[in-house]
Amino acid sequence: MKTNQELKNMLRQIDHKGYPAYKQLKGEYRFPEYILGIDHVQGDPFAAPSKVSVHVAGAQAGFDRDLYDTREKKTALEDHILRGFARQIREFSFQAKGSGKSGLMAVTTPGQEILERTACQMDKTDGDIILRMEIGFPANGRTVNSRELEKIIFDFLPVCVRKSLYARALDGGRVRAVAELAEDQAYMRQQLKEQGLVAFVANGAVLPRESGVSSRPMKGAVTFQSPKELEIEMDLPRHGKISGMGIRRGITLIVGGGYHGKSTLLKALELGVYNHIARDGREYVVTNGTAVKLRAEDGRSVKQTDISMFINDLPNGKDTRRFSTEDASGSTSQAANVVEAMEAGSEVFLIDEDTSATNFMIRDELMQRVVHREMEPITPFVERVSELYEKEGISTVLVAGSSGSYFHKADCIIQMNRYKPVEITSFAKEEAKAFPLPAGDTPKAEKPDYSRAAKADRRFGADGRIKMKTLGMDGISINRDTIDLRYVEQLADPEQLTALSHLMKYMRMRVFDGKKTLRQAVDETMMVLDKKGWSGICGGAALPGNLAVPRRQEVFACLNRWRELGIQAGQ
Repeated sequence: MKTNQELKNMLRQIDHKGYPAYKQLKGEYRFPEYILGIDHVQGDPFAAPSKVSVHVAGAQAGFDRDLYDTREKKTALEDHILRGFARQIREFSFQAKGSGKSGLMAVTTPGQEILERTACQMDKTDGDIILRMEIGFPANGRTVNSRELEKIIFDFLPVCVRKSLYARALDGGRVRAVAELAEDQAYMRQQLKEQGLVAFVANGAVLPRESGVSSRPMKGAVTFQSPKELEIEMDLPRHGKISGMGIRRGITLIVGGGYHGKSTLLKALELGVYNHIARDGREYVVTNGTAVKLRAEDGRSVKQTDISMFINDLPNGKDTRRFSTEDASGSTSQAANVVEAMEAGSEVFLIDEDTSATNFMIRDELMQRVVHREMEPITPFVERVSELYEKEGISTVLVAGSSGSYFHKADCIIQMNRYKPVEITSFAKEEAKAFPLPAGDTPKAEKPDYSRAAKADRRFGADGRIKMKTLGMDGISINRDTIDLRYVEQLADPEQLTALSHLMKYMRMRVFDGKKTLRQAVDETMMVLDKKGWSGICGGAALPGNLAVPRRQEVFACLNRWRELGIQAGQ
């Protein structure tokens, strides 16, 4: 390992040379309080910025062990450190001048959710910190301007590191509050299981967001207040007693007029699978971590999926036990989404009537009189929702604004009235007696077949070239194949999509063999990620600094939308 003085000497030697001279800087350099890693050098000043890492020993960082002694607290502390570093470098980005991306200093800027990221990682044993960032190495045209890079590395970066990566420079009270909130959130998730809940929404929570493009809390919004009938209390280890609405296992229906907060509540539950930062308004809103938002998704690819629980006897004779299509309808796509969520191990379905296929969700009495049951291949979700809970243990939280069919099935009915929830179960059940569901036997359903497997593909990556690209929140591109993830609504950050591209590459190259089921393949991959971290998935010496861990539910969703992946029926 070279010294920081050797780096300075090298910078002065390459000044005014051709831009490729920067390549010789790759390596590690010891600074007085940290190690600087130049992990990847960009090819020219207009290319993607160079990758740089800062390594701080735990003894020097100085964070108390009890601030990161659990996974939840460690992730929250990493998130807090990363946010602080991001604030610091904003002052210095592009202060150094030059062509193209010269002078750029960038690091992941997290949103409202707290996610495990490669941008900042702390060793759970000794507290060592690695922070990964990007720097645009300065140039004049395509000539090295190392005097400007010297400013970045020796003047700007040390200030940012000193102010954000050491405990002594941070507000100790705020750091401890971050760890305590994470401890409380972990306790609440455990309480969901112990108290038979699928979700909890604290009194005083702020659910509406600032705008459609901002996930910050809306100023002046109506705060959440649980109906007394549904109110429960939790005694958190740090915050103490907190009360709010507990949504119990079973079938919960959320109703109300337009613009009264139904979908806002459901959206909070969707993202309640993640922890949120303090003052987000939803930091005490928690949902079962396996919950999946389901919707219709016209045009998606479906491969060898058993949708016979909902769809049978198609006029074209297609086998719905092994259903495949490159252009699914609203009903077949939603049926596939339900079964795939079951395959992924979901214990809770979150559904909004507005984004569902009507013929998949209900069939009213008049329609059944005109089009007889034996002429209709779809068994609507309303006829399966109770069975899913009673036989599979899968709860459903459903938002409905136009159909009352689910009043008969619901265990709990909540009406949103000007963003205030009201418990109306008894009243709605009584009213529903005047509108009975259509008579007739529901076709018997067999347990879905989860034996699908992905074929081995020795050609994939054989030439050593696998091109991956993240398309914002819309999807990912692997070689020339685009995986559309626009309607996988619980992805919270583009870095989760980038992570999915690496997981897809790993699985296709190393896991899929035509024998392992998709479940087994995902289990194996997530175990590698859990035990070896991203180095076990990505390989190589330097990890990308732009990965955020997705849930296994989104890994399944990505696999199921990969059109070029060879999925075959089980043996």
